[in-house]
Amino acid sequence: MFELHIKTRGWIALGISPAGGMTGADIGMGWIDQAGNVHFQDRYAFNFSKPIRDTTTMDWHGLQGREQNGWTAIQFKRLLDTCDSMDVPIKSGTNILIFAYGLMDPNIGQLDDDISYHENRRGSRIIPLQSYSDPPPESKFAEFDSFDFLMNNYLVPPTDTTYYCKVFKLPSHFPMKRHAIAHKIIIDSTNRDLVHHMDTYECHPETTNFDDTNLPEGECDQIVKQIKTCVSNMMTMWSVGADHVSEYVPEAGYPIGGDLPVKYFMVQVHYDNARLLSNRRDSSGIKFYVDSKLRQYDLGYVVFGLSSSAYGIAIPPHVDRFIIDSYCPTNFSKNFPESGITVIGALPHTHLQGRSMWTKVIRSNRAVQYLFNADSFNFNYQFENRLSKPIKLYPGDEFATRCIYNTKNKDEMTLGGERTKDEMCIHAFMYYPRIDNLFQCRIENDLSSWRNFLKNSLEIDNYDKFKKLLMDLKWTPQLAEQWQQFYNNASRRVIFGGGNIVNQQLLSAIPPYNDLVSESCNRRKAWMKY
Repeated sequence: MFELHIKTRGWIALGISPAGGMTGADIGMGWIDQAGNVHFQDRYAFNFSKPIRDTTTMDWHGLQGREQNGWTAIQFKRLLDTCDSMDVPIKSGTNILIFAYGLMDPNIGQLDDDISYHENRRGSRIIPLQSYSDPPPESKFAEFDSFDFLMNNYLVPPTDTTYYCKVFKLPSHFPMKRHAIAHKIIIDSTNRDLVHHMDTYECHPETTNFDDTNLPEGECDQIVKQIKTCVSNMMTMWSVGADHVSEYVPEAGYPIGGDLPVKYFMVQVHYDNARLLSNRRDSSGIKFYVDSKLRQYDLGYVVFGLSSSAYGIAIPPHVDRFIIDSYCPTNFSKNFPESGITVIGALPHTHLQGRSMWTKVIRSNRAVQYLFNADSFNFNYQFENRLSKPIKLYPGDEFATRCIYNTKNKDEMTLGGERTKDEMCIHAFMYYPRIDNLFQCRIENDLSSWRNFLKNSLEIDNYDKFKKLLMDLKWTPQLAEQWQQFYNNASRRVIFGGGNIVNQQLLSAIPPYNDLVSESCNRRKAWMKY
C-alpha cells in the first residue's frame, strides 16, 4: 500500500521504473475532483511522451484521498507482481520510483484525458520497497546516553581508493552492562562525495594489547599488524545510499560496558576519491545511543559470501551475467543454540558490477527459504533491509549465497578486492542472541582448482603473480564460457568463525541441494504493504 502527498491541487503520480526514467515505467496517477471524489488510473510510459492508459488490466487501485490546504494526498495499492506486460514487478531488493505532478486536474471529458505536462515537477528515489523501514528522527534519542567514534580531521589523500582505520576505546562511564539501541552514521557535509562505506569492528579481547595513549590509526594496509585483532568481528556496517540512522529491534541491543571483555573497537572508512581531490579533511564517524535498561537479547552480525580476493572473485570482461556461488556447511551452525537464532535484518554489498545477490537457508539438503533475496541491487543505494518477518535458524542449517555480476562495460578482468573498481560479495545479517566467535563464513576457489584449470603452479601460489596472470589473459566468448564452467565446478575452501577461532573446510564442489520451486506469476499474492 502506498500513500503519496504532494503540494498541488492538480494530479499526482507515482511510478515504478525498470531503469530510472519514464521509458517502460508502470505508473499510478490520481487526483481529487471538486466534489472530493478520488480518481485513480493505471498508466504505462512507452517513452518520454504522455503515459497511456493501461489497456490490459487495472492494477493500481485508489483507496482514499483528500485535498487540503493546497496539498493532495492519495492512498493506493497494487500487487507485488501483477502478471501484466504493462506493469513492472516490485522486486525484492532496491526498486526505482519516479514521481511527478501537475498544477490542475485532468479534463476527463477529453479523449485520453488532458494530463498537463509536468515540466520540471518530477523526481525519483531508489528504495527497497519490500524491506524498507523509515528511519526514526534523531530527536527520538535525545535523552539517551551516547558516545562517538570519529575520525580526527583526517587528510584524505588524492588517490582513488583509501581505507583508513582508527581504533577507539569504549568510554569508561559504562561501569555496568548496557545496550546500544540505535546508531547514527555521521558524514561530514563536505565529504558526502568521498565516504563510500564505513564499518565498525570489535577488537578481539584475548589478543588485544593496546597503549591507550597511542591507539593505532592510519591507512589500513600500513597498520595491518597493529589491527589484526580488529578485522573480523563486525559491529555495524554502512554503505553509500543507506539511511544514516538505524534503530534496533525492541527486544535486542548491542552489548557494551560492565564486565564484557570487548573494550576496543575499530572504525574503517572507505574513501572513494575518483576525482583525485586534494586538501580534503574528514571527521566522519558513528554515534551510538545507549539505553539505561537492558533488553532481552544481545545483537550480533554474521557475514556470508566470498573472499574479497582474486582467489575468490575473478570475473571475465564483456559478460552479461556471471554467477559466483558460495556455500556455508553445517559445521558453521553446529554451535547455534537448540532454540535457534533469529535473523532480523540483511545488508547485501557488492561494488559496481554487482546486479543481484541472495542467500538461501538449506535444511536437510533442501532449500527452505530465502534468508534474503536482493534480486535487484544498486551499488549507489545499499540499504539495511529489515525483514518483514524474522527468520529462525537452527543447528545443522547450511547456507547458499549467490552473487551475479555484469561486466559488459569492462575491457579487463574484475578481481576481488577493496577498491571500488574491484568486486566483493558480502551478505551481512543482524541476528540475536549473539554467539561469540561466530562472525563470518566466506569461500574462495581452492588453489588446487586454480592450478588445474590454468595449468600453472608457480604463479598461482604467488598472489601478485597470480593477479598479473589473470589480468594478462586474452578474452574470447569461448574462454568466458569455460570460466563460468570452472566456477560452477571448482573445489572451494571455506573460512568460518571469528576472533581468534578461525576454521577452514575444503569442499570438492558446491554441494547439490533440492532448490526452491520457482513460482509462476500469481495475481493472488498478498498485497504490497508500504
